[in-house]
Amino acid sequence: MFLSDLDILAAVKNEEITLEPFDKKRLQPASYDILLGNKFVVNDEHETHYIDPARQRFAKTREIEVADGAEFVLHPGVSVLAISKEFFGSNHYLVQVGGKSSLARVGLMIHNTAGLINPGHFLHITFELCNLNNVPIVLRPGMEIAQLTFSKLSSPPSTAYDNVARGKDNWESNFKGRDLLDTNS
Repeated sequence: MFLSDLDILAAVKNEEITLEPFDKKRLQPASYDILLGNKFVVNDEHETHYIDPARQRFAKTREIEVADGAEFVLHPGVSVLAISKEFFGSNHYLVQVGGKSSLARVGLMIHNTAGLINPGHFLHITFELCNLNNVPIVLRPGMEIAQLTFSKLSSPPSTAYDNVARGKDNWESNFKGRDLLDTNS
């Protein structure tokens, strides 16, 4: 069962859902719109000759920080990682991240596989942005980029996510100060 806007608002007020910062204007009938953050991780194509996951050889990457309202141009066929402005999660609900139809219609995919946030996981989500169009798409930090829906669980999980996974926020620990997926660093 998905939460309605009234249920989401009540759960935020009761601290059953963390949404920081929270803006009631972005509350939809059964979802909450979240914003694109300022950090992007891009492949360094001049330093990466190929990717071979079976041999743990991944792309050299670099982090780019873009000011609020400034442009980040996502070219056709290019994938980058980006972060949400919001820090969110819940111990009580399964959170699902979905794209916005207006952006999907211009060819922007916001995630490939990582659309579920388990109860107990609190984070700035990492988007897997990809331009499926044949022309560049201009992205701006602070724009509405995705929507969250919240589902009630039939029973509490046997183990909280923070006890079986990486824990709280994974952007800094995974990306800050090193190549994103370079296992040689």
